[in-house]
Amino acid sequence: MPTAKLMKMIDSPLAEKLYASEAKVLKRNLRRSERFGLLRALLLIFPLFVFLLLTFILPIGSLLMKSVTDDVIPTEWPALTQSLGAWEPAKKQLPDNQTYLNLVADMKKSVDNDGNSRVASRLNFQQSGMRSLIMKTARHLDSLDLTNPKQALIDTDERWGQVGTWTIIKFSSRSLTFDYFLNAFDYSRDEFGNVVHNAPADSLYQDVFVRTIVVSLTVAVLCVLIAYPVASFLAALPSKYSNPLMILVLLPFWTSFLVRTTAWIVMLQTNGPINQFLLELSLIAKPLELIYNRFSVLVSMTHILLPYSILSLYSVMKGISPVYVKAARSLGAGPIKAFFNAYFPQTLPGVVAAGILSFILSIGYYITPALVGGADDQLASYYIANHVNTTLNWGLASALSVLLLGGVMVLYIVFVRMTGGKGLKLG
Repeated sequence: MPTAKLMKMIDSPLAEKLYASEAKVLKRNLRRSERFGLLRALLLIFPLFVFLLLTFILPIGSLLMKSVTDDVIPTEWPALTQSLGAWEPAKKQLPDNQTYLNLVADMKKSVDNDGNSRVASRLNFQQSGMRSLIMKTARHLDSLDLTNPKQALIDTDERWGQVGTWTIIKFSSRSLTFDYFLNAFDYSRDEFGNVVHNAPADSLYQDVFVRTIVVSLTVAVLCVLIAYPVASFLAALPSKYSNPLMILVLLPFWTSFLVRTTAWIVMLQTNGPINQFLLELSLIAKPLELIYNRFSVLVSMTHILLPYSILSLYSVMKGISPVYVKAARSLGAGPIKAFFNAYFPQTLPGVVAAGILSFILSIGYYITPALVGGADDQLASYYIANHVNTTLNWGLASALSVLLLGGVMVLYIVFVRMTGGKGLKLG
């Protein structure tokens, strides 16, 4: 067909209508194909989403909620909660008679379902001795003279005549509370509701968090320093030699934490192999105190976390071509200068990944410090487990967990900012 005639047909209104119609069909088919692809992708990731929802998002969400909510007192003592809502401890006056009367009424209603015991435990979290006050009062409910409930309760126990007692109940009766976080930072409320720092003898958690960070950083640095030459050596070997040697790294990695920790207890004890060896060599006159102190915690945690650092560094070093170092040496650089200028910068992503991985794993460690550490070497996870299993103070345990999680997330963001994410790719 002549070109001029063909061009005329293309430019004709009929051709333009056909093109527009075909374009609409193509767009519709394209959108349908995209929707089908999106639906297929969503179906593929749906099991993963359900898994994350059940095993990560819901537990973490529940943890966050428990750290800021507690409805034990509003549920068991609703009338008293409502009365204390209008009472201000800053005025330094006791609540009115109606508040005392509501307390007695709520306590009587809670006798059958053991609600007073739950309230007593909740208040005892805020101040020791509150449980005995509540339970003592509950035992004398039937003998109280309700014509003057204030005086009757004060006669039962003089603490009902103290503003501080009512302050504790008032702030504990709020469903939304930040008192657990105050406790986690070693703060509390004074008699009149003001937030004050605890006395040094009552402060605990600030030192615990500082200790956790110091121990975790030390372990992370030791892991990187020890793992770097090991990983570099393995990465430089041919595969037929490096693979068998890698078994020596993986074998402890596959062994249980508890087994490795127990092995260190045997090794470091007073009459253990290390002390006996040093005594045999006459290097020491008496056995060293190697266990149940900070030294044993650092040694055992570093040994347990070392495979993670070696594998992180090895994955990066294995991908570095030796050509760069050879080129630097051929240009006149010495071995040290060639290492720091040509080799070390390329391993930094592995160094960062190994460091942050070791630190994050260390910061949540519980078993090893609990078994080989002393009383002053327990990390934050020990106190979280103690509140969950022993004191049953789930609110404070959740607040401590949130602070630990928040610290890790802040560290994660800082490392991403510093490395541009390269340090988190594990090579």
